[in-house]
Amino acid sequence: MSIKFGPAGLGGVKDAISNLEKFKSLGIEACEIAFTYGVYIKREEDALMIRDAAEKLGIQLSIHAPYYVNLNSNEPEKVEASKKRILDCLKIGTLLNAYRVVFHPGFYGKDSKEKTYEKIKSEILDLQKTRKLEKYTPELAPETTGKINVFGSVEEIARLVTDTGCSFCIDFAHVLAREKNYKFKETLANFSEQKKLHIHFSGINYTEKGERNHEKTSEKELKKLVSNLPKNKEIIVINESPSPVEDSVLGIKIRETTSCD
Repeated sequence: MSIKFGPAGLGGVKDAISNLEKFKSLGIEACEIAFTYGVYIKREEDALMIRDAAEKLGIQLSIHAPYYVNLNSNEPEKVEASKKRILDCLKIGTLLNAYRVVFHPGFYGKDSKEKTYEKIKSEILDLQKTRKLEKYTPELAPETTGKINVFGSVEEIARLVTDTGCSFCIDFAHVLAREKNYKFKETLANFSEQKKLHIHFSGINYTEKGERNHEKTSEKELKKLVSNLPKNKEIIVINESPSPVEDSVLGIKIRETTSCD
């Protein structure tokens, strides 16, 4: 079995190399660079420096695109701005050798779920065309979302993978918040043909309407995750708790002692 654990967040450019070295010393093998409010790595030389360090240390990088993404906005300029944010991540991600760009696809708004799906599918297909034209290397990875009124159920993400050739991110904390159950087997069955799984995990506070906020990850919940992951896939688990490094280290310890089905 191959499970790599790592935190969401690399820190600023000045601290990136020292943070990667710290991660390596802790046994961490993955890191998701969080461009929460925008792509903060601007210079090519900085991206290449971070890439070289990550490769030397054996740390797989991925990217989380800014949260200001809505591919189903009824305002065309907002859709185009959303796509630009994703494309900016793909561009810098190519320099970083990041393997996936994770993003929240959009909102239902006043549209039906099916109409929303068709709109988001169309925009992802357009992003795929640009990605191929520009020879960007990271895969597009729409993420399962944690609120029932937000596009991004497991079934919707799996359908996008089939219809657009995109990749995906399964956030099991979001699945729990949305479905009130992790539904490990049912969720993973939707991606059974995929050799690589990109997963987010943390503790989570939620209501009947879904996600409220991420919380520290308990050992009990991490054990549930690891014991339900398949043996025959390459898996990266990104922790999004308030203590992502500490919780990633806990995940590594549990990985070493938990048998998987």
